[in-house]
Amino acid sequence: MLNIKPFIEKLNGLKFDDMYLNDFLLTWEKTDQEIDALFTVADALRHLRENNVDTSIFESGLAISNFRDNSTRTRFSFSSAANMLGLAVQDLDEGKSQIAHGETVRETANMISFMADVIGIRDDMYIGKGNTYMREVSKSVQEGYDEGVLEQRPTLVNLQCDIDHPTQSMADMLHIIHHFGGVENLKGKKLAMTWAYSPSYGKPLSVPQGIVGLMTRFGMEVTLAHPEGYEIMGDVEAVAAKNAAATGGKFTKTNSMCEAFKGADIVYPKSWAPFAAMEKRTDLYGKGDMDGINALEKELLAQNAKHKDWECTEELMALTNGGKALYMHCLPADITGVSCKEGEVSASVFDRYRVPLYKEAGFKPYIIAAMMMMAKCENPQKVLEMLANKNAQRWMK
Repeated sequence: MLNIKPFIEKLNGLKFDDMYLNDFLLTWEKTDQEIDALFTVADALRHLRENNVDTSIFESGLAISNFRDNSTRTRFSFSSAANMLGLAVQDLDEGKSQIAHGETVRETANMISFMADVIGIRDDMYIGKGNTYMREVSKSVQEGYDEGVLEQRPTLVNLQCDIDHPTQSMADMLHIIHHFGGVENLKGKKLAMTWAYSPSYGKPLSVPQGIVGLMTRFGMEVTLAHPEGYEIMGDVEAVAAKNAAATGGKFTKTNSMCEAFKGADIVYPKSWAPFAAMEKRTDLYGKGDMDGINALEKELLAQNAKHKDWECTEELMALTNGGKALYMHCLPADITGVSCKEGEVSASVFDRYRVPLYKEAGFKPYIIAAMMMMAKCENPQKVLEMLANKNAQRWMK
């Protein structure tokens, strides 16, 4: 029998009942034990797959994929996770639906959910819109289930919104846990979440917000660094400060990339748009003011160009703890001299960390699968044990 016992024993000591038949929209809406349980299930699923064990828990069913913004890693991670559990994936192409003809969110949510078990949504472009839309879909499918329209209540997974990117930050955190040999080794570790220059504008704030909103829960010293004017949401900063105070860690802010890198154990240089500018863009789109949008884009590109020195270079990496900090990025990175003339990271730094970066991304399918499984299985311990005992081979060698 495949040894799944350590994962089950750990889950037996955690309380996560509320995750059953529930959504995953923001990491800070989940308890510490729920987060720990999700990491454990993700690791268990990975252990099973690495040992060629079939992890299908569905004989049929759909996972609805609704991407309102472009994606590579998250899109394929969602499909991989659904397939891993036995669900077929169906994309909701809004351009080919009746949404353009005025179909309401409530109607669309119910029409796509008749045989759906999971709905994954990415809606990260407009401040105040994405997470709100997800909650409207969630409310709509709950009403459909309560009224007997739907045989089952689909679980919603936030694949990135305007506030948080939980599948990314959770995958990043699991990568950190494995890199440092366990969550018990993270207390006091220094993480620098820093802005970095990009030749494009309008990158979402949800990655830096997701990182500071989650990493501060593990007793680490988290620094948020950005030039003046590139602030993130104040509400998320408040979450980070509260987390740090509760775990004995630190949450600090600086306008110096150099300061943030000094002594850091982990660095995460990533471009994002200023919160105030994203609010303005949302307002302009709402008014259909394309001239205003074009003017804002030029303004923000010029603003970015003033901070080309915010680049992750070998010189900055040398300032980190022993010069060996773990470099992280959600990908794709703007690589100087490779994908752009000047960008977030030098080619030499990126190339040295290419394999760890790919491994970091590789945790995401398991995180998403764990979110699905814990929402659909009342007793994931029992299900994991059944999968291990069955020991069905995923493919014949």
